[in-house]
Amino acid sequence: MPKINALDRGQSQQRDNLNHQAIEDYVKTIYALAQEESPVSTSRVAVARSVKPASATNMIQRLAKLKLVDYEKHYGVTLTEAGEKLALEVIRHHRLLELYLMEALGFSWDEVHEQADILEHVISEKLEERIAAVLNHPEFDPHGDPIPAADGTMAVTTTTALSEVAAGKRAKVARVLDDSDSALLRYLAELGLVPGAAVLMVEVAPFFGPLSIEVDGMPHVIGRNLAELILVEKE
Repeated sequence: MPKINALDRGQSQQRDNLNHQAIEDYVKTIYALAQEESPVSTSRVAVARSVKPASATNMIQRLAKLKLVDYEKHYGVTLTEAGEKLALEVIRHHRLLELYLMEALGFSWDEVHEQADILEHVISEKLEERIAAVLNHPEFDPHGDPIPAADGTMAVTTTTALSEVAAGKRAKVARVLDDSDSALLRYLAELGLVPGAAVLMVEVAPFFGPLSIEVDGMPHVIGRNLAELILVEKE
């Protein structure tokens, strides 16, 4: 019987880790896309994962064999109960890590997404629960996204895009839709448009023009495309 040396074992472990990470990344992506439309087409998955459609289809077929998704050609893909449970577990890891990196380690909110993307695949359940306890079991991450509880439930809030707030009305920033764009997050932080900030819609220019707002009393002018990425709770 041939001997397996340490290098071979290390390479095998690395492949296993990459396969495990790919599976988690795909179910998380499918879960996110399904919040907009379900079943999810393979082409949408491919675009979201930045891969060719054939690669996405191959991975989805693997997930189907693992009973993590239901897949029909020309119809789309949906997560099974096991697939959704795995997706929520990975999302919980990610969002807890983002908050922990900010609260305990001093990272800024534009830095934590990339770090959490790496660490979400490797932390143990014991460490996850310790982090949750240290943070007093939070319901939201630094970008306002709800953190799934250990049982898979999530806090629900009623929000609308800042672009939909009428002139003269007030709102509170609840969530930023794109938490992976570091430059965007840095710009929003400069404007004070972070979760919890009070916003007054001063003026709405006609014909899809810019919006004049006050953020905690400070005046700013922003484009509608930016305002569409900011979810608020109306007062």
